[in-house]
Amino acid sequence: MKRHAMAVCLLTAALGVCAQAQEQDSLRVINLQEVEVISTRATNSTPVAFTNIGKEQLKKQNFGQDLPYLLSMTPSAITTSDAGAGVGYTTLRVRGTDGTRINVTANGIPINDAESHTVFWVNLPDFASSVKDMQVQRGAGTSTNGAGAFGASINMQTGDFSMKPYAEFNGSYGSFHTHKETVKVGTGLINNHWSFDARLSNISTDGYIDRASVGLNSYYLQGGYYNDNTSVKLITFAGKERTYHAWNYASKEEMERYGRRYNSCGFMYATDRDGHVYSKEYYKDDNGEKHYLTDEGGALHFYDDQTDNYTQKNYQLLFNHNFTSQWNLNIGLHYTKGDGYYQEYKGERSLTEYGMSPFEYNGGKVEVSDLIRKKAMDNWFGGGIFSVSYKADRLHASLGGALNRYDGDHFGKVLWVKNYIGELNPDHDYYRNNATKNDGNIYLKANYELVSGLSAYLDLQYRHIDYKINGLNDKYNWTATTPGMQKLDIDEDFDFFNPKAGLSWQIDRNHRLYGSFSVAHKEPTRNNYTDGYFTEHPKAERLFDYELGYTFANSWLHAGANFYYMDYKDQLVLTGELNEIGEAMASNVPDSYRTGIELMAGIKLDCGLQWDINATLSKNRVQNFTETLFENEEAGSEAWVIEHGDTPIAFSPDFILNNRFGYTFKGFEASLQSQYISKQYMSNAKQEECTLDAYFVSNLNLSYTFKLPKVKSVTIGCTIYNLFNEEYENNGYAGSGYYLDDNGGKVRYNYAGYAAQAGTNVLGHIAINF
Repeated sequence: MKRHAMAVCLLTAALGVCAQAQEQDSLRVINLQEVEVISTRATNSTPVAFTNIGKEQLKKQNFGQDLPYLLSMTPSAITTSDAGAGVGYTTLRVRGTDGTRINVTANGIPINDAESHTVFWVNLPDFASSVKDMQVQRGAGTSTNGAGAFGASINMQTGDFSMKPYAEFNGSYGSFHTHKETVKVGTGLINNHWSFDARLSNISTDGYIDRASVGLNSYYLQGGYYNDNTSVKLITFAGKERTYHAWNYASKEEMERYGRRYNSCGFMYATDRDGHVYSKEYYKDDNGEKHYLTDEGGALHFYDDQTDNYTQKNYQLLFNHNFTSQWNLNIGLHYTKGDGYYQEYKGERSLTEYGMSPFEYNGGKVEVSDLIRKKAMDNWFGGGIFSVSYKADRLHASLGGALNRYDGDHFGKVLWVKNYIGELNPDHDYYRNNATKNDGNIYLKANYELVSGLSAYLDLQYRHIDYKINGLNDKYNWTATTPGMQKLDIDEDFDFFNPKAGLSWQIDRNHRLYGSFSVAHKEPTRNNYTDGYFTEHPKAERLFDYELGYTFANSWLHAGANFYYMDYKDQLVLTGELNEIGEAMASNVPDSYRTGIELMAGIKLDCGLQWDINATLSKNRVQNFTETLFENEEAGSEAWVIEHGDTPIAFSPDFILNNRFGYTFKGFEASLQSQYISKQYMSNAKQEECTLDAYFVSNLNLSYTFKLPKVKSVTIGCTIYNLFNEEYENNGYAGSGYYLDDNGGKVRYNYAGYAAQAGTNVLGHIAINF
């Protein structure tokens, strides 16, 4: 980080020099402004549902929470947070679909992890401070690069250059020792052609959940050359994170016993009031009754270094050229390097599962022991994108595509074993595997105005994926003929054709009507191959997406409605279960659908009042859901197959409401944001005891902006999150199994854990602009 801090200092020094430069001819300046054609974005003539979020809108919410929380007020969106306050491991769901089905790009370059398909926002801390604007498309959307969009796509565009030198400081401090410091500087335009920008950010919090601390650092550097028709930008940004695990969540019984902030991650042992050590939180008396040690003056002890540590560095080279007023070319090259690990304390583990032999201790053979393991990743992702765009009076067309490659190693080591005599081999991997993925696509899209106001849209994409995994996984297969680590020998090829078509009718300057039909396909994720039972083989998914919408807009009112029907074949729906590292598991269901209507309205009055509201009413169903349970969840036991008929899809609420009241008077701004989420089932079996209750949460934001000598502006304010102290959970897990009663009959049991969220908490913030 030192060299990046030095770069920021040099840029800051350059500000004084650039500030003295002569003002350029205004026409020349306009011609030099960067012109970017974003071929993957929707416009008002594109028949899809989308929301644009500008820089100022992001800035008014960006006080430290992760980027998903800045998008929480967009239609059909839900956010989750492991640490309970929006910093650290967070996720975004749209129309009930999880983050592995939301395509994310930055400057058209894929951001989704090539294997898991998700975006680890914790590896992009404070990236919103470098974003110019964003577009969230719901449904299949337009053709884009990277993983298929099965619920939404997020297109982020990083900042343009500034015509004049600038410097900014943004700081926040509040509850749970949360704080954020961001410094941004830019040279402005140098010698009519050059511009440089930089950002450094630091975010830290103790988290709401016990020990769920988060430490994040990031930088963003951008240099560019611009002339009348060409721009070339070199961008690098990186994030470094260290987070304490908080993904186990707590059961209702644990919350009642230890409090809502309880976190079982890192548990080592318990002690009674006399200091005697126990391997569990309780002991059993002669009658088999449990006695919890904390109820008798005892204590629980946790491993201090139960942490996730990861560094991700991104590089982008972007070229943009206007051949004429009609023809434009975009080319982007990119490279991402990621490496990191997490380590954790595991109690009473079989040494065989870690490639270790039993050892002698105190005259006995030790086959099961406590240990500390380290699971690591080392990977890179690189490639290129392009688009050629043509724009005439009635025809807008783009030809584009991408070719990318991923190469990643997964491996694990044992760092410590309780009572082990001798030295552990530091070079021993108890598992190691390598994954490679080649992903290429090409698309042609065109929008043609048939008659005045009526446009036809056609979008054709072909995508090819080649995915291989070889080696040993981190799971021990006890049921195999020869027990051992799970062998991975995956060699999959996919060829997808994704056509989209629709009509958009601009009835007059205020009214617009549109409709579209889209086909989308998506390959399974790495976890779909490795997390299921050893005999399962995941299938690719297919989506037919039907959209019909209407919008109205004038100078003070905007309103709209969008109906959607998303028909899935072999959808990989969340099962409710989590794997060993807290990632949601999914499984194919043959037939399912999501349908609903999204309603939006907004009013902006001259007196400074603004009101925005959106709501989603939906029905999300697995058709003829078949559930398979195992005795005590052992894969080798007899399967119990249960036919449930049509059931709600897990983590897919029927009703979402977002509401925002805002008021502006001179430098003063106030806004009250509220969100209501209806009940969510956490599994697909519609078990009432495995649900997330409905919740209603409001945030109040107050700020005042003023000027000082030699300072462009100063803004001070505070945000009160969860204003009315709602007690709620926004994520969790659920699972089921069965046991045999005294008569040999099968008895179902369910279990669940809940991600508790913070009550009322406050962040104060300040922004100084030079």
